[in-house]
Amino acid sequence: MEHAPVRPGRLRRALVAATALACAATGLYATTRPAHADTPALSVQYKTSTAANGYEIEPWFKVVNNSASSVPLNQVVLRYYFTADYAGSYVFACAWAVVGCGSVSGTVVTMPTPTATADHYLELRFSGGTLAPGADSGDLQLRLYRSDWQNVNQANDWSFNGADTDYALWDHVTAYRNGSLTWGTPPVPDGSPSPSPSPSPSGGGGSPTPPPSGQALFDDFRYTASADPQLAADGWSVRTGSGGPGVQNTWSAAAITFPNDSTAGDGRVMQLEATTDGTSSGTTQAEIDTSHRKFFEGTYAARVYFNDAPSTGANGDHVNETFYTITPDDSLYSELDNEYLPNGGWGAPGPTLYTTTWYSADAMDRVTHNVVSSLQGWHTLQMTVGGGTVTYYVDGQQYFSSTGKYYPREPMTIDFNEWFIDLPFTGRRVWDEKVDWVYFDKGASLSPAQVDGAVSGYRAAGTAFTDTVPNS
Repeated sequence: MEHAPVRPGRLRRALVAATALACAATGLYATTRPAHADTPALSVQYKTSTAANGYEIEPWFKVVNNSASSVPLNQVVLRYYFTADYAGSYVFACAWAVVGCGSVSGTVVTMPTPTATADHYLELRFSGGTLAPGADSGDLQLRLYRSDWQNVNQANDWSFNGADTDYALWDHVTAYRNGSLTWGTPPVPDGSPSPSPSPSPSGGGGSPTPPPSGQALFDDFRYTASADPQLAADGWSVRTGSGGPGVQNTWSAAAITFPNDSTAGDGRVMQLEATTDGTSSGTTQAEIDTSHRKFFEGTYAARVYFNDAPSTGANGDHVNETFYTITPDDSLYSELDNEYLPNGGWGAPGPTLYTTTWYSADAMDRVTHNVVSSLQGWHTLQMTVGGGTVTYYVDGQQYFSSTGKYYPREPMTIDFNEWFIDLPFTGRRVWDEKVDWVYFDKGASLSPAQVDGAVSGYRAAGTAFTDTVPNS
């Protein structure tokens, strides 16, 4: 990453702030605040010392854990929204942080649906650190500037507040934990319904509401087993039949379970398990699909956990961990794929995520995109289908898009599966993919922030399942 020279005064402030390390035995500051029934689990304090028109954006943050449990910072994402003043790039830098600048990364993301006060956001992630109950992160002293070093105009930026020269709660910065919005209000396009405001410093507020299409599917996968009658009643079919892909005729209902998992947003997941000893007879694969083929234009999203290694046995399998939509292979065949190959496959290296839009499976006519990079852990995958374009997102960032004849032509099912491309060696191995939730909104091309807000709204309302998408 390009690093700009430290401006006068920047070094002085960093040195002053560095003295605070002596006060933090664990690198995080204890913060005492009164408990309140409406207090959010996380909140964000903000300050800035830059003017509305200045040489850089300088947001400083403290992330506050208001809950009674420790919060791993690698589960937390912050977003700061702004309007770009020119077509060139912006450069992020961490001037100083109690948790260490080495554990803080920043990415500038172009919003798919701009607003009058935001068309980009700075997304912050953490690679380590833990917030104890009642603690805050300490200073996160951050910088964002134009690569041509010309002034920025922050007067029309959603997240800028020049009056906050001392730390104060600020709900125009959003915080997400495990993909769910826990603090703040993202900007929404003019004419779009605003989400309910986040909890305010006084303890009021509420949670974001789902988008208003009135035709949506949301499932938190709170079932007891693949044989749970409610699973079928909610429109899911666990595959046990014959055929491929992968090792033929090895689909097992026992490969779909719903265990407790503390890393999920609601403490439970759907788990897909693929097992093998290297022989066809010793292999099982997992697949679950919606019973109704009724999903076409709109927004699809799921929060999934990919694994780069088996939970049991030696690594090296060419295994496929997926979230996709599909129709039968007929004249209007349509398929949208997210396929994660931790060890590669089909002669290509891994780990990599293939996003593919299909026109013909028989003719192998499709467009695809992949980047060789590990996606070990939780990720939110999203596909928007509308206006002749399919757009794929990973964790809120656009990954790929396709148009033309590759646009879907008929309603599809929503599917997850885990399967072996081949069986390269012997010995027992067990691979797991986990799903926290799945969401579809009919007819609306939603932004990642709107998806996060919708899911948070369902969970805040205690909604584990809803399906108002017509069957025809």
